[in-house]
Amino acid sequence: MTELLISGVSGTPLTILHTDEYSTWLAEQDKQTTNWLSTTQFDGKGLSLIPASSGELAQAIFVTKETESYWVCGDLVNQLPAGQFSINGTEEQVKIAAFSWGLGAYKFDRYKKNDKRYPQLVLPTQAQVDETQKLVRSVSIVRDLINTPAADMMPQHLGEVMENLASEFGGQVTQIVGDELLAQNYPTIHMVGRASENKPRLIDLTWGDENAPLVTLVGKGVCFDSGGLDLKPGAGMRLMKKDMGGAAHVIGLAHQIMASNLPIRLRVLVPAVENAVSANAFRPGDVIKTRKGITVEIDNTDAEGRLVLCDALAEASNDKPELMIDFATLTGAMRIALGTELPGFFSNDDQVALDMTQSGLNVQDPIWRMPLHKPYLELTSSDIADLANCGRVPQGGAITAALYLEAFVDEDISWSHFDVMGWNSRKLPGRPVGGESFGIRAVFDYLETRFDK
Repeated sequence: MTELLISGVSGTPLTILHTDEYSTWLAEQDKQTTNWLSTTQFDGKGLSLIPASSGELAQAIFVTKETESYWVCGDLVNQLPAGQFSINGTEEQVKIAAFSWGLGAYKFDRYKKNDKRYPQLVLPTQAQVDETQKLVRSVSIVRDLINTPAADMMPQHLGEVMENLASEFGGQVTQIVGDELLAQNYPTIHMVGRASENKPRLIDLTWGDENAPLVTLVGKGVCFDSGGLDLKPGAGMRLMKKDMGGAAHVIGLAHQIMASNLPIRLRVLVPAVENAVSANAFRPGDVIKTRKGITVEIDNTDAEGRLVLCDALAEASNDKPELMIDFATLTGAMRIALGTELPGFFSNDDQVALDMTQSGLNVQDPIWRMPLHKPYLELTSSDIADLANCGRVPQGGAITAALYLEAFVDEDISWSHFDVMGWNSRKLPGRPVGGESFGIRAVFDYLETRFDK
């Protein structure tokens, strides 16, 4: 694909106007322009391409109520003809237009060729191009990983992705694979993934100055979730290639952190498994002793995400990171509570939660804090183990899942847990149906504000 963002000083002028500004702008135009708009019955909404007397494109105007939206050019990049365009506006207006321009042209084209020629946006400096491309690529990484069918995105493939990412930025990756998980005391990761011919693994990426503040990201990497012996119905299984969406989120966020060279010590842990069905699949009623020593009764094999995460969170706690954040496509309950487009998160640190929420507002990547209501932990009690992997009642399922995870995080560690959809169920400007990132721009803005001083 042609580069969508380039640096330069010229391009066909593109004016983005608020609906309320259109009449004032129109009064300032020459007769040829006003005649054209009148002849084409342009009503001051949407896009108009205005020709010069020679027939060439002289300028384009786009009139919208959403001029401040980060997605303002999300559809525009698909509507304009191929060519170079430049936006007259403030640095912030150009910045957000460039973001949506880059992501508006996103297509998952691994299996279906995309021959469309896209227009290019001319930015004043190469630095602006580079900065925007980092963010666009980070989000695109998340989308690509989630969109890839499970046959091509199994635990070993996630391992390759993280190996390549580490190689690009000078990081290191280790992988604990198959029965070695038992030897090194990661029993729940092994248990969930053992039924698959695609061996389970814990992928561990590190990067940055060892003396810098340690930030650890943990991502649920269930590459396909059949539900296990508690088998999902067909409709519930159809999109389960996206159940590694948590891993995709932390990989995309890690790319942004490393590409921006944030002054932190980064660790990324991805427990990667396929929750399959075979003779050695784990069963409802089984009890497993986790890495932390907590015993867990399996109430439902389809609540596997919290099982693979709990060993990874216990391992992450050993380093006493300054900040620990996990992402997971964990519960349908969160989707019931907040819908598919607003990610919920939990945190044991009020200040971090407030600051991350504000960062989400700053970059129009909204996140919503949910309560770690401690009395609900009793709903995960078991008669024969320390915990059950599901609550006894269907209500409050996102909260009981978060409380389960919190049990594996040391109390003195600042921890936040994101429960995300990882998927656009409807087409929106710049956001096609398919894999999507939720909350990583908010988290990156928070990290940049906190650590890059």
